Amino acid sequence: MTDEETNLREALIAVNRRMVALGLNRGRSGNLSARFEDHFLITPSGADPHAMGPENLVAMDFDGAVRGQGAPSSEWRFHRDILVARPEINVVLHAHPIFSTALACLGRGIPAFHYMVAAAGGASIRCAPYATFGSQELSDHALAALVARRACLLANHGMIALGESLDLALDLAIEVEALAEQYGAALQLGEPMILSDVEMAKVLEKFRTYGAAGPKR
Repeated sequence: MTDEETNLREALIAVNRRMVALGLNRGRSGNLSARFEDHFLITPSGADPHAMGPENLVAMDFDGAVRGQGAPSSEWRFHRDILVARPEINVVLHAHPIFSTALACLGRGIPAFHYMVAAAGGASIRCAPYATFGSQELSDHALAALVARRACLLANHGMIALGESLDLALDLAIEVEALAEQYGAALQLGEPMILSDVEMAKVLEKFRTYGAAGPKR
């Protein structure tokens, strides 16, 4: 194993634990993957993030074959399919945070009630239709919800956030969960004002000019 792969494995473990510390996941829920050379690394099925070591991550080919030993997350299909379909994406993060999941259980996405919705790449954060976890049907729904987006909700399930790096994927997941909390709070008071497509197009253009630093509040 090269030093580069060892470093990536250690970073994946660290971010997987941070997901729990930040409340994006609880217990053994959620999963995480990262592209590496001609394959990808993914968290194993049903593992405790705090008992997991870099050696427990599962290497998979893009045809779905496991390299070496280990059982990958049951959600490996949408990790694989997203990485194949989106060559600009290197990390797929899947979590079950409370507010995003609450909206997903209503089958609701997040509209442009706040300009930071554009952080996910468009004028809304879609909610993919429900399908059984680990199924190809779920992967197909997720891919459709992620067209021109870097995040989506999964009905009755959770959320997905994508990034060019581990840090960017985690930052986006945190932002989406904050938006879900804000949107849920606004709905308790009434129907939030939704920003127009014209305004969101302006916001998206502004975000593009921020460069590597990403969108600012």
